[in-house]
Amino acid sequence: MAINLSTGAPVIRERRLNAILSYNGTASDLNEKSKNAELKCSGRRYGQCSDCQEGCAQSMASFVKGGAVVAHAPIGCFAAGDSVRDNAGRAVTAARKRGEFSNTAICTNIQEKDTVYGGMEKLRKALREAYKRQNPSVIFITTSCASGIIGDDVESVAEEMEDELGVPIVPIACEGFKSKVWSTGFDATFHGILKKIVREPKERKKDVVNIFNFEGTDTFTPLLAKLGLKTNYVVPLATYEELASLSEATCSAQICETLATYIAHGLEEKFGVPEVKAPAPYGINWTDEWLHEIARLTDKTDVVEDVIATEHARIAEELEELKKKFEGKTVYILAGDAYTYNLSNLVKDLGLKIAGVTALHHDQKADSGEINILEKLVESAGDIQNFNVCNKQPYEVVKILKKVKPDYLIVRHQGLTVLGYKLGIPTIFEGDANYSIGYDGVIRLGNRLWEANLTRKFNENVAAHSEFPYTDWWMNEVDDPFYFEKGGK
Repeated sequence: MAINLSTGAPVIRERRLNAILSYNGTASDLNEKSKNAELKCSGRRYGQCSDCQEGCAQSMASFVKGGAVVAHAPIGCFAAGDSVRDNAGRAVTAARKRGEFSNTAICTNIQEKDTVYGGMEKLRKALREAYKRQNPSVIFITTSCASGIIGDDVESVAEEMEDELGVPIVPIACEGFKSKVWSTGFDATFHGILKKIVREPKERKKDVVNIFNFEGTDTFTPLLAKLGLKTNYVVPLATYEELASLSEATCSAQICETLATYIAHGLEEKFGVPEVKAPAPYGINWTDEWLHEIARLTDKTDVVEDVIATEHARIAEELEELKKKFEGKTVYILAGDAYTYNLSNLVKDLGLKIAGVTALHHDQKADSGEINILEKLVESAGDIQNFNVCNKQPYEVVKILKKVKPDYLIVRHQGLTVLGYKLGIPTIFEGDANYSIGYDGVIRLGNRLWEANLTRKFNENVAAHSEFPYTDWWMNEVDDPFYFEKGGK
């Protein structure tokens, strides 16, 4: 689908990518059904919790170095979002040696009176305050359900205040009610960046690769340096100028399609920056494939084979030792859409059997339409049973884990680690999405899993003294974790 930057917001994932929030079956079955978009995104019959695209949008905008964020929202939406994540930002800047980082967001605090008379004057005041406090190079405005419902014309205020303040102001249309898939919020921020910040290229930097990531540590730089290439990390910790020059890179890659399918495709379509059409570099074979594609796009095919051979030899001995440790063991993976598939491909290199996976949503296609990451996973790791899509519903996940009984659990989101602990399963939190990339990433993840194994007795003790807040009927009498989604039958 072509990206239309004349609109104020991207087409939501339910319509653009046929995203779904619930599925129970096998990887191969989901892959086949996805090819024809057979599955539909419908509301849950029962939802214990969820996230909102406003938080995802703010998580990207608030990490732009030297920028400011104004959340045009009630204070509750603001507090529940990801806008005040600057503590994590400080930790990452220390790891990347990017200097100090602080980017406190401001909320317009929409109240009941504003829903009647409008909140545009509050928005103007908040923009002036953000400019006064932070002297930013760019200001982002994130919207909310409240501002969307009352119909505040955020774009016109942005244009008006841009003239007054003399800095770019980027509206991000991320009203939560528009999409059930919270990852649409990433697309909303990237839509604003493509529309208002990225400029036509002054030159093409043949040795620079855009890497779209979260706030993870710097692991791509040493990997790409083996090919003589440089990394432009975006969006977290990028400056306004680095965002503006996205069009000058030789190609764009990402840690997972869930995060950056929209902007990578947009850069290719609008500015001629090729998207790397290969799975992200998780697992040995996908790292090989990724490097081959990077080398093709950057004219480094003369050195890539030697790099790959050297890396294989370097980790071979330690990898064999890890495989012996994990022989006969199983792992369950719970993470966001494409990142779940990345980790699934990685753990096979450790000799672990995949007991099952839960993806928080599933895009039945990608924006480019040229790579099917789920199909690549089935080709690489074989069919996976207990393949589920579930948007962070602990009541379902607990039953899945009790039924599958994996030896290990890997989760992407911190609040879900407790599910493993309370079931006595050694669990690791894969919060840094960059940490397990490449050849070293396979070894790192293996060592972390083995360290988790050493806490098995501790986890068993926790499980023996823990209870879940669910009835005995749900925990012991209902067999199907997707009971409610199948109509309670």
